[in-house]
Amino acid sequence: MNPRSYTLLAAVIFAIIAVLQLMRGILGWPVMVETAWATLSIPLWPSWVACAAGAVLAWLGFTTARKL
Repeated sequence: MNPRSYTLLAAVIFAIIAVLQLMRGILGWPVMVETAWATLSIPLWPSWVACAAGAVLAWLGFTTARKL
């Protein structure tokens, strides 16, 4: 795998993550984590942070792949 295809693959994965996190934030999809002692409900605000981070990483990946 050459550096350009690796960078494109990483950018696509980050873009998918950003879109899914955006959908969770907009649609309010609940996330529950069950452990042996409790069930934790993950709030929505981390999805907005993950969406922004994924979008920035995808953008960086796409611009870097274009330069390679």
